[in-house]
Amino acid sequence: MTKTEMAHIWLDEKGTAWIDDTGVKVIEVVRDHIIGGLSPLEIHREFPDLSPAQIHAALAYYYDHKEELDAELAEWEQEIEALRKQARETPVHRKLRAMGLI
Repeated sequence: MTKTEMAHIWLDEKGTAWIDDTGVKVIEVVRDHIIGGLSPLEIHREFPDLSPAQIHAALAYYYDHKEELDAELAEWEQEIEALRKQARETPVHRKLRAMGLI
């Protein structure tokens, strides 16, 4: 475990940022804020075990490491889109599409 210079945040051996004393990754809070559009208060409702200080520390960490975390978010979005596309391409969908029904 590597401590960062920020309170409430630590890095694991892979360099992943975590919120102290929780099983929550910083990127999870960031994703809800950036992609989901949630405010810190709304994030607190979603993660009631996180203190407002922990949530704000996660967001501060994001802004200090924006380029790296934005790349991780973009990769995550691409994976989600690939899964969505794969889900639409089931054998049933292909058959219905071939029949002109969808």
